[in-house]
Amino acid sequence: MSQPSLQIGGARKSYGAQRALVDATLHVDAGECLALLGPNGAGKTTLIRAVTGRLALDSGTITVGGQAVHGVVPQRNAHIGLVPQDLAIYPLLTARENLLAFGRLQGLIGATLAARVDEALDWSGLTDRASSLARGFSGGMKRRLNIAAAVLHQPSLLLLDEPTVGVDPQSRAKIWQMVAQQRERGCAVLLTTHQLDEAQQICSRISILDEGRTIADGTFEELIDRTIGRRRRVRVAVAGEVNGSAIPPGFECVDSGHVEGFVTDVARELPLALSTITGSGRIVTDVHLESLTLQAVFLHLTGRELRE
Repeated sequence: MSQPSLQIGGARKSYGAQRALVDATLHVDAGECLALLGPNGAGKTTLIRAVTGRLALDSGTITVGGQAVHGVVPQRNAHIGLVPQDLAIYPLLTARENLLAFGRLQGLIGATLAARVDEALDWSGLTDRASSLARGFSGGMKRRLNIAAAVLHQPSLLLLDEPTVGVDPQSRAKIWQMVAQQRERGCAVLLTTHQLDEAQQICSRISILDEGRTIADGTFEELIDRTIGRRRRVRVAVAGEVNGSAIPPGFECVDSGHVEGFVTDVARELPLALSTITGSGRIVTDVHLESLTLQAVFLHLTGRELRE
């Protein structure tokens, strides 16, 4: 079995009496996309800073690309590509000039640098804007340029912090296409985001951090089974008043035209409930089946209390 692109074990970090990381543990395999989720103050930023060598852990281990990260790492790390939430591009440089600058910072030179820049412009859909100043780009174009700059050196680990904030649906789709292509070449992706619907759709696995601890890790399906389960609420709209024999077992009438209940085996239980309603002579006008969502899992694990 190959070694994970990123391995974090027992990470601990305190700032005085404040404990930012207590026992954070996670791994990301080559070609995998892991969502790192957590409420504000959970320790995500501290953990990412430790991975990139911007701060030293009090204890614990971090391995990137098979190499241990020891304390603060002042030089570049060829294994890591970082895309911060706040855009990190030069607005007064063109798209090509930005890529040339970031490529040189990563040690690329000559024909290799020129070829990688051309590839990045094509890959990010910015070839026709290569000579345009970045300050005139849309939010989505700036994000794509930022991602392209982060992977010029072909890192084995890509760190993405809220990569689709403030971008239109078309740019969002293009960004996820770009990320998928990086995964195809074997790059591991660690995504921190508050867009739980995107994390559910894009990521192969999810790790949830709270109060500095890793409190859950697994695929979406695994987290569902370990937390809220597969019991789903069903709301059925019925023409006319519902009562008596029109109410399926386990359901209740919530108002004159609706019944609600829960099902676990949708394929078996829902048709039985609907046949009970229609068999009593009523007409079903609508059915709403509550989705199993990552948001429901997240709130189950971390609570609904607002955190600043």
